[in-house]
Amino acid sequence: MNARAGQQAQESDLIDVPALVAAYYALVPDVTNPDQKVAFGTSGHRGSSLDSAFNETHILAITQAIVEYRASQGITGPLFVGKDTHGLSRPAETTALEVLEANGVRALVDEFDDYVPTPALSHAIIAYNRAGHDDEADGIVITPSHNPPRDGGFKYNPPHGGPADSDATGWIANRANELIANGNRDVKCAEPSAVETYDYRGKYVDDLATIIDFEAIRKSGIRIGADPLGGAAVHYWKLIAETYKIDLTVVNPFVDPAWGFMSLDWDGKIRMDPSSPSAMASVLAHKDEYDILTGNDADADRHGIVTPDGGLMNPNHFLAVAIEYLYTHRPQWSPDAAIGKTLVSSTMIDRVAESLGRRLTEVPVGFKWFVSGLIDGSVAFGGEESAGASFLRRDGTAWTTDKDGIILALLASEILAVTGKTPSQLYARLTERFGAPVYERVDAVATKAQKAALGRLTGEAITATELAGEPITARLSEAPGNGAAIGGVKVVTENAWFAARPSGTEDVYKIYAESFKGAEHLKQVQAEAKLIVDAALAG
Repeated sequence: MNARAGQQAQESDLIDVPALVAAYYALVPDVTNPDQKVAFGTSGHRGSSLDSAFNETHILAITQAIVEYRASQGITGPLFVGKDTHGLSRPAETTALEVLEANGVRALVDEFDDYVPTPALSHAIIAYNRAGHDDEADGIVITPSHNPPRDGGFKYNPPHGGPADSDATGWIANRANELIANGNRDVKCAEPSAVETYDYRGKYVDDLATIIDFEAIRKSGIRIGADPLGGAAVHYWKLIAETYKIDLTVVNPFVDPAWGFMSLDWDGKIRMDPSSPSAMASVLAHKDEYDILTGNDADADRHGIVTPDGGLMNPNHFLAVAIEYLYTHRPQWSPDAAIGKTLVSSTMIDRVAESLGRRLTEVPVGFKWFVSGLIDGSVAFGGEESAGASFLRRDGTAWTTDKDGIILALLASEILAVTGKTPSQLYARLTERFGAPVYERVDAVATKAQKAALGRLTGEAITATELAGEPITARLSEAPGNGAAIGGVKVVTENAWFAARPSGTEDVYKIYAESFKGAEHLKQVQAEAKLIVDAALAG
């Protein structure tokens, strides 16, 4: 933990935004250097122009590759384009529009030149494709999510509206790197003079009544504070308050691409993570002023929930409360609709699911695994431990197929309005019924070779029979919900589990662990987890 974590950012912490943008145009990546190649992770291509990892060259090539990919898939409808408030997002949008224009792709940007949250773009794609058009739409979201201000990000969402799968992103990344290696000679470019517009904000906000019970919130009179953390939802919250006549204050209505108003995160960096107590320190100062206080990251696909009695809720805790509430207050949802969770989310969700008599679908990390279930209604809620989730409309149809931090933040107010209890009070009740788990993620040093080996590791390679004094009941390298490889291993006992996955950006592997037997038992689980994984890698 950095000594300044949770403190207000100082001038020396801030990026030089003009220099960042200048580097976007001036620096040319070397695609023989792995750090400068196009690489799509679980949330698109990310990097900084200062590192030659997110530059005009990259965006020209990625956009051309997307044009070619959508053509190969027979996608001929409009392409929705949205950006967040990062300093590199607007230059990247301009570049992308130049390529789309030259290739004859009908691009739709925001009608008011506003920022576009990830869920608003997903909502737009789904709305278009449900409207009976002869063609299909897809989209590009320009955001590195909660990453520091120096970074940029570029994501592709196909016609289902959610994150593209690895087949699509792999094809796009490979083609983009081919284009760059050939000097981008096959990239078409033109002045974006024929770009069309779309009212992302108005259409998204007007439709929120189909998923949130605003009447209950309004009648309760609860005081709500919403902090967009300088992100893309900044103007959405004001319109939500006006449209639904609820007592909602936008706590921080400012946008600054350097994010000078932020509190420093755990490592001393500026990071717009609404689930981090350090990053949310300036928001937490207002916790006693509101009945519910919420935060979102830069593209509003993540949420943070703050209550007067509990402070900032652990994301796993709120997911468990949200699931218990939704599946008992959405009578139009199918009784067969499952609960979706990533395999590194809390086992509290498993126990809640069992008490509800609902099927649990446990998938690898990545929201893309929930897309098909949310589209066909077979999964009514999909959530990740990193404070990302979405769920169905009240009538049981799809809302978004990407994470939506706005509806999760609003759900916290609905829960308080309907039950009279804050989400943190309701979580305390869950612990009385099911036990109080302790959860933590730690990192362990690993070489690139060890990380690659861990990604290929199978459950059969784990030879241990006990974990922290309990018999091991499962050794997983594939997710129980869909059989997909998890890119690591998960080991389970009756009252604890750990999962180990290689980091995509650092020479470490991540150990997620949880125990229902207390903090000391969790430490034992974590220590033995490292020994078990290291032994498997050595064997």
